[in-house]
Amino acid sequence: MFRTLLAAFGALLLAWPAAAQLQPFPAGFRTQEIAVNGATLHVRVGGHGPAVVLLHGYGETGDMWAPMAADLARDHTVVVPDLRGMGLSSHPAGGYDKKTQGGDVAGVLDALKIQRADLVTHDIGNMVGYAFAAEHPDRVTRFVLMDAPLPGVGPWEEILKNPLLWHFRFGGPDMERLVAGRERIYLDRFWNEFSADPSRFSEASRVHYAALYARPGAMHSGFAQFAAFDQDAQDNKAFLARGKLTMPVLAIGGSASFGPMMATVMRFAAVDVHELTIPGSGHWLMEEQPAATVSAVRAFLDAKT
Repeated sequence: MFRTLLAAFGALLLAWPAAAQLQPFPAGFRTQEIAVNGATLHVRVGGHGPAVVLLHGYGETGDMWAPMAADLARDHTVVVPDLRGMGLSSHPAGGYDKKTQGGDVAGVLDALKIQRADLVTHDIGNMVGYAFAAEHPDRVTRFVLMDAPLPGVGPWEEILKNPLLWHFRFGGPDMERLVAGRERIYLDRFWNEFSADPSRFSEASRVHYAALYARPGAMHSGFAQFAAFDQDAQDNKAFLARGKLTMPVLAIGGSASFGPMMATVMRFAAVDVHELTIPGSGHWLMEEQPAATVSAVRAFLDAKT
């Protein structure tokens, strides 16, 4: 009996690492380091067909997009960078305003010899994607934004009053010292409070992302993303003064998070806005409701009329 139990326990231990892994990108994807604007971005590329760029947000990296990439790579060339200062990209001293990072996206596409692409974004990725689309509208065919506001656009000042968003003003050397060695504690707060069901943000994902955000310079760069919001608001107001985006836009919100507010925000910035709420999800759509989110994005990108 003891030997049987020991064998079963050993088998469980052997199975655990595989079970604890994030979904990997398909085998056909390659990674490369692309130098842009004084930064080096870690970029995953795979698939064949019209291009689509996937931009992640804070608390995750480009790894969040693996299920989406697996689906879209069947008939798209899928490009998935880690934003500057995040994931496996470099940590330059500056350039965390979203206008500069929109230039990062343009540089990545130039390096890959891609002129036009669909754009799918989440959280901070929304802000980077909007800056890219506003400066290069001829390079974006369709634009999906998921569950985060745009600085300076629409009800931005009211959104800032939400006490759950205190981290927008949290930063500086003392805050970095407080968080150092406690990155998992800090990030759990986002993963838990912004989820419809915190258990949907898996332990494997938490371990993976906490390790990446504990890398040297990562928290400093993360705080810099938020510290740039005032500059982002000024830049976005200048973009709006030029006119609204004209490409088709899908604004997705989680039912327990931004919900229809995502479309409300985007109607200030775009003329052709489609609204969608994902039931049973908070902010972390690719963790909480990946199948529904992938299906919604796929349907929108396929609707070329």
